[in-house]
Amino acid sequence: MKNILITSAGKRVALVRAFKETVQALDPSIRIYCTDMNPEMAPVTYISDKCFCVPRVTDAVYPAELLKLCVDNNVGLVIPTIDTELAVLASCKDRFSGYGIKVIVSDSGFVQICRDKRKTNLFFEGHGIRIPRPVDKHNPVFPLFAKPYDGSLSTNIHVIRHSDELTQEILDDPKLIFMEYVDKTVYKEFTVDMYYGIDNRVKCIIPRERIEVRAGEINKGRTVRNELVSFLKGRLDHIDGCIGCICIQLFYNLKTGDIIGIEINPRFGGGYPLSYMAGGNYPEYLVREYFFGEELVYGDNWKDNMLMLRYDDAVFV
Repeated sequence: MKNILITSAGKRVALVRAFKETVQALDPSIRIYCTDMNPEMAPVTYISDKCFCVPRVTDAVYPAELLKLCVDNNVGLVIPTIDTELAVLASCKDRFSGYGIKVIVSDSGFVQICRDKRKTNLFFEGHGIRIPRPVDKHNPVFPLFAKPYDGSLSTNIHVIRHSDELTQEILDDPKLIFMEYVDKTVYKEFTVDMYYGIDNRVKCIIPRERIEVRAGEINKGRTVRNELVSFLKGRLDHIDGCIGCICIQLFYNLKTGDIIGIEINPRFGGGYPLSYMAGGNYPEYLVREYFFGEELVYGDNWKDNMLMLRYDDAVFV
């Protein structure tokens, strides 16, 4: 049996623990390794079986260094966790596969759709999912919302309620796209953890309400078994080139039933541990598919109304 490598793991202690708990039950011989640019300062170093030092993911030597690390340590699955490495690793999937190593990232085409929110909007519309109405920045209707088409972690976003807040700097920013403001007192915000099998078909859908967000990541949330499950199952049952865990962000108006697609992250999201604790064991799905060769079927045996309240903790060395 081969081992699992979670890249750019850093602070993803809960995710690493989920993988360790899973393999302990399925096959204790599997080791859970991690990578970081500075392992000594990465909390996962003290949780995983070992954390390896690697170059920055944008460094030209990163793919080769990662491949050597995998070969030397009998790694069979690579699990990326940050946006900046997705395109890099998607382009290297065949190279790694030649060594019997599966990189759990969707194909380059789907990654590009997810990383460019203009393409994400076209994808949503093509699958019958409404997006925020675009706003002409030169003839604006207030309030409006602006965000970069390639942004992440809620950086460089703007809620603009009045004309004097629409500064020249915002207008001149070539990366910003302008759209209707979705009122969070009317709409609830959800992230939906979806697992796609080797056949590019969805195997599990778990919506989790984003009750409180900190630095772009869910801080308080709960799983909710609602209409989003059937809505997404009907529209996104199959996605070409999509594998593993993805998370889709949506706004949902419970009174009117209006659903608005916001973005797609083709990786484990920061709030995935909530879905894991609710019974969405995606690490187990990965092991069963890629190590045991099992064929997965769609399932929804997960706990509704599971609440997650995050807090700060520390590792002392």
